[in-house]
This record gives sequence, structure tokens and C-alpha cells, in this order.
Amino acid sequence: MSSLRNILLTTLLTTSTAFTPSSHILQRTCPLSMVAVDTSEIKNGLTIELDGEPYKVLGFSIMKQARGAAKTTIKFKNLKRGTTIENTYRSGEKFETAEIIRKPSQFTYEDDSGNYFFMDNESFEEVMIESAAIEDQKKWISEGMELDLIYFKGEVIEVRVPSPYVFEVVETEPNMKGNTSQGYTKPAVLSCGATISVPGFVEQGAMIKVDTEKGEYIERV
Repeated sequence: MSSLRNILLTTLLTTSTAFTPSSHILQRTCPLSMVAVDTSEIKNGLTIELDGEPYKVLGFSIMKQARGAAKTTIKFKNLKRGTTIENTYRSGEKFETAEIIRKPSQFTYEDDSGNYFFMDNESFEEVMIESAAIEDQKKWISEGMELDLIYFKGEVIEVRVPSPYVFEVVETEPNMKGNTSQGYTKPAVLSCGATISVPGFVEQGAMIKVDTEKGEYIERV
């Protein structure tokens, strides 16, 4: 009997082990998919990863040399710290684009502390961003605006407002009769709070299209 009992116990243990999930099988590696680019593919607005942090290309210039390869000087903005750097690279040097996620969102309100609140259009979750983190963009953000929140490793690093975008002119000088000079411009306050230069014929209450990246008037609509 004891011999039969031992055989049954061994069989049960072997069977239960066969159905036990292997920890090795459950572990999965999800590598970040990055794209390698070289100096010839650099363009304004491109976000790359340097030393584990996201940097946006603000501008670049190429210096050709009589002897040797050309050099490219690139100005970057660190999207986490807000600082800017300028580095020079040999022609053909490679970079890794940053793995970023774009999430369509809507601006809802600003609290008394200057924090900005957005709603994720897919999950409907509320996202809070400190004013200092969007210093360059907040002048364009108006109530209800649809825009993109850019994430890097789970953290919002940038708010991208649409460009071009239509705003109302809420304050500007009246158009002076007889002023037909070409190129005449005047300051105008927009419904978002930003001030830009507009042609002299643009009047208060007009709806205008604006390039929010350059901060420039495009046309009346």
C-alpha cells in the first residue's frame, strides 16, 4: 500500500508542476523602437534622445570646409529642463530619435496657482501641467483648445498647439483712413492673450489665421 501511495503522490506532483507557469516564460522584453538619423536628416522640430533625455531641434547650420567633411552645428532645447545647448557634429554622425507618444487632448482650465489642466481625449483622464513646463506655448492656449500632449517615458514633456490656428482680434488700433502705405503693421491682442503684429487693415473683432510656431499673422478668415 505504501508503495502504491508513493507512486500516486509522485504522479500528482509531476502533473501539478507541468501546469505551473514558468517565470522565465512570463518575462517579456519590450524594446523601445527608435529610428537612427544622421546629420543630413536633421530638421527643426525633430526630437532626439541625448544621454537619456529628450532634446528638440530649434535650429541648425551647415559649415562646409575646403578640406575635410562638412560640420553641422545644432541648437537643442532640453524638453525636460527647458535649457538649451549648441553642439557641432561631423557630417554623417548619427542620432537616435526619442520614443515619444502623442496624445490628443483638450485644455480645460488654469487654477489660481498657474497650473494648466487638460483632458485626455481618449481616456478622459485629467492631466495637470505646471506653468513653467509650457512657458513657450501658454500664450497661445485658449479655453477648449484641441492640442497634443507629448509624452516621453510616461512624462509630459511638451504641449503642441495647432498651427495654423484661428483667433479673434480683441484689441487693436482702428484703421486710419488714408493710410495706404505698404507694409504698415500694428500690434493686436488676440483672444488667447498673445500679441502679434497685423496689417493695418485688420480691425477689432476680425478672425485671423496665425502661425503659432512663428507667432506671425497669415490672413483674415
